Amino acid sequence: MKTILFLIALLAGSLTLAQTQVVKDTVKQKEIEAVTLVARKPTVESKVDRTVFNVANSAILAGNTTWDVLRMTPLVSIDNNDDVKAEGQMVTVYINDRKSVFTGKELKEYLKTIPADNLMKIEVITSPSSRYETSGSVVNIVLKKRDDEGLKGSISLNNRQSTKNSQYTNINLNYHKKKFTQTLIGGYNSGNYVQKTQTWDNRYEKNRHTEFNLENIMRNESPSLSSTSEFEINDKNNFGLVMEYSQSRNLLSAASDGLTSQDGDPGQSFHQIQNNWGFRRNLGTNAFYKYYDKEKNRILDINIGTNYSSDNNDNLIDKQINKQGVKTDQQLGVISTNQMRNYYLKIDYTQPFGKSGGTMEVGGKTELNNHVIPNSLYGFSINDPSSDYSNLSKNDRFHYEDNLSSLYANYSKTFFEKLETRVGIRYEYIDYKVRQDVAGTERRDSYGTFLPNLLLKYSFSDKYDLSFTYNRSIWRPWYSEFNPFLMPEINGTYSRGNLNLNPNPNDRLYLKFGILKKYFISARYMHTNQDYWTTYVTENGRTVSLPGNFDGKVEKYYLFANTNQNFLKNKLNVNAGFGWYYINNKDFNEKNKLGAKDYISYWGASANLSYTNLFNKNINLSAWVELANQNNGNSYANNTNVFHNISVTKIFPKTQMELSMQLMNIFKRPYGDNTTYSQDGTFREYSKWDWYGVSLTFVKRFGNQKVKENTKTDVEKNAGGGK
Repeated sequence: MKTILFLIALLAGSLTLAQTQVVKDTVKQKEIEAVTLVARKPTVESKVDRTVFNVANSAILAGNTTWDVLRMTPLVSIDNNDDVKAEGQMVTVYINDRKSVFTGKELKEYLKTIPADNLMKIEVITSPSSRYETSGSVVNIVLKKRDDEGLKGSISLNNRQSTKNSQYTNINLNYHKKKFTQTLIGGYNSGNYVQKTQTWDNRYEKNRHTEFNLENIMRNESPSLSSTSEFEINDKNNFGLVMEYSQSRNLLSAASDGLTSQDGDPGQSFHQIQNNWGFRRNLGTNAFYKYYDKEKNRILDINIGTNYSSDNNDNLIDKQINKQGVKTDQQLGVISTNQMRNYYLKIDYTQPFGKSGGTMEVGGKTELNNHVIPNSLYGFSINDPSSDYSNLSKNDRFHYEDNLSSLYANYSKTFFEKLETRVGIRYEYIDYKVRQDVAGTERRDSYGTFLPNLLLKYSFSDKYDLSFTYNRSIWRPWYSEFNPFLMPEINGTYSRGNLNLNPNPNDRLYLKFGILKKYFISARYMHTNQDYWTTYVTENGRTVSLPGNFDGKVEKYYLFANTNQNFLKNKLNVNAGFGWYYINNKDFNEKNKLGAKDYISYWGASANLSYTNLFNKNINLSAWVELANQNNGNSYANNTNVFHNISVTKIFPKTQMELSMQLMNIFKRPYGDNTTYSQDGTFREYSKWDWYGVSLTFVKRFGNQKVKENTKTDVEKNAGGGK
């Protein structure tokens, strides 16, 4: 209540102050008002190799983070493990064409530090060129670039009510003077989240069945700060430095109750209480130099940088077991300190070939990774041979080191003014080593991989075009997925990594037919012979989740229809898509003896609607809805999720203020429900997500808010094939 009163008081005071300044700088006020009413780009654009979500002026930005907007991006889905997927496949995330070093929950925490107000667009690149360090599809998050003279910026205050209350505050400052530009972004998030989960663990051996009910209450405090400094030497040369820092303090309290039966006879019941204290730091630096000759369309990009991340956790579980009326208490604590270090050098060069009309891109990158995860156990049960926590490694240190280097080349050319082509090849070589200090286990491996790609687009006329793309990509395990240290989970299972993980290569064919530049019909085929997903095994009577390789052919077929329309003098934009998915897992299931469905099919759909300047009162409306099924390898969805979001934003052009209200999944609370199949049994998890409720946001802007897009070559603009 205090927070809401504070927001109301601050808003009232700001409005009063702003009204006293209305008579000042009237020319500037008219310019700002004109920008508010100008026609915008379509919210969603469909290109040869990508779908572009233009969100710069969307009502969904207010009060959200980049992670929130990513959820609402067409073709993108995020599962209950916080893995980002495009068309059901894992993706590599870029920010301003710079690859992020994070995945999963680490990526989520990082993107939550970037306010959505800084977003220009999100590109979902389903057929990336050889320039990208891709593991499949690419999501490129493009931030706004402000370069008007003087100081400008914004302050944002957000209050979100779901199961519990959360607040988010952000300040954004930009200063541009002649050839120098400085941007500072600071944010603070205080979040409270609740998640309820049920699990059903069925082991085939002795018909063992375990059921758990648990509730997690999470609190998070996350300050962040980023700085971008850029200096333009002349019209062709500029250099700069990007520095990013974020930290988060987490507290998780969880309670669970479980019951185990065996061969139909009741076994024992459990009651567990878990408390986890965590502290995370992320620090990234990137120094860059760019040469861009606009007349000759030559570009040279040089980037050098480092990334450091540390994650300290203290996880304590108190467990009470009731077996045939006899109660015993057990306790186990795990202290884990994760440190990740990344160093890289990347060079890209673009060169057109005179009168031939062709363009060549070449480049390469080398990076070093050095990651360490120390783990140690404590608690009165670690030395008790009769406890469930016996035979666990008490102290160990996991190391991961690699050197990944790559070279690539792309050639693009248009023939007969109708046929656009792009052919590329990428070569990657990795040398890595994983080891444990105490257990003494070690693995060292190295391999090289060629990754070709092809893009063809033929325009029959201004109204009809047909495009075809082929990509071969490889998905490599994340470093922590190798860590074999056994960790207890609150749902009664254990988790660990897998030292024997191998990469997953796959091939994709994509065909798209465009009609009137408004309607698109596409088909995709994906194939792999070696996939890896999370699986469950039985080890010493424990159910253990771990990533595992699955041999066997997997084929996926995908049909999709999409349209983007503008109505009412471009004020109303509607983008709608409807897809059908069919997966052939027969060979995959037979070779791994999973017992799951050999063939599955399901529907998916999404729609984005936005209306600008309702009743000519500077009111913007935005709505999004998605029907999603989360079928991943050996994990099958038991339901179709319906996500939706409605936003209303009132803009005050003269005072540069905004008020926004956002309704999140108010008609149906989203939940995850999936069953994972393994050789030892099945594991079903049902969880209610806390992504629902109402959000109120106040934004105060100052200075000239005009922005420009990052400059790209003609090839990149038209075919989307470069960056």
